[in-house]
Amino acid sequence: MPSAPEELRLEVPGLGLAARAQGPAGGRRVLALHGWLDSAASFDRLAPLLPELRIVALDLPGHGRSDHRPAGARYHFVDWPLDVAATAGALGWERFSLLGHSMGAGIASLLAATLGDRVERLVLLDGLAPGMTEPEDAPARLAAAIAEHLAPAPPARRYASFEEAALRFSRARSELSAEGAAALASRAIRVDADGAAFSADPRLRGTSPLRLSRAHVEAFLSRIRCPALLVRPAAGMPIGEGTWSALTALVPGLEVAHVPGGHHAHLDDPAPTAAAVRAFFAR
Repeated sequence: MPSAPEELRLEVPGLGLAARAQGPAGGRRVLALHGWLDSAASFDRLAPLLPELRIVALDLPGHGRSDHRPAGARYHFVDWPLDVAATAGALGWERFSLLGHSMGAGIASLLAATLGDRVERLVLLDGLAPGMTEPEDAPARLAAAIAEHLAPAPPARRYASFEEAALRFSRARSELSAEGAAALASRAIRVDADGAAFSADPRLRGTSPLRLSRAHVEAFLSRIRCPALLVRPAAGMPIGEGTWSALTALVPGLEVAHVPGGHHAHLDDPAPTAAAVRAFFAR
């Protein structure tokens, strides 16, 4: 029988981060990274199907039960790998594997490319690299980010109860199964004496001042040396096959497993993804 999830609180420079650990303490160490506006709960239904692994699913800053970045700060993609590397240090993990979904997959790819043999294996769930921007589009993107940064922040919407907020959450995430929406809602809502509100920092929705170019992304992907697996759902992210083919060809020896389902296949119907991941770790 899988062990009960364990809630962790980890201190990294300037932030307190929450995480949920599942699996035996002596299992193979895996740091799990969720997608944009999700949380550690993204792996709640997958982790019990991988009983050989010690999976620590992190709430990235501004998500779930982790701290938000300080006032005046923004969420830059290139800061996520620093947060995750600091988390591994807080756990006392010198070597570990990475499991990333969507945005978390992009973070995991950058880390695998830079940490060398500290990363033992890399599993990417419907994601491979961070969003890219053509250099000529960078000035307009920075202008939009500046305008947002200087505008007054809208007040956070509040709800009378957890149930009301959860209903709003499930309607906004209609692409998820009922089970998947319930799992994410459990960690996406904070309740206090005044009612309920979504826990994600509103600044996460802001325009990124600067994105990596395709040349940057290609340089990172080509430096990945650990065994790597990409799990692609049949109805996953709408990325052209030409782009997928060009980027996946850069990762030496990348394995690709096809599973049914949509972008959150690992949460909605975790068994096929679990089978692919177990086979990958067994090799």
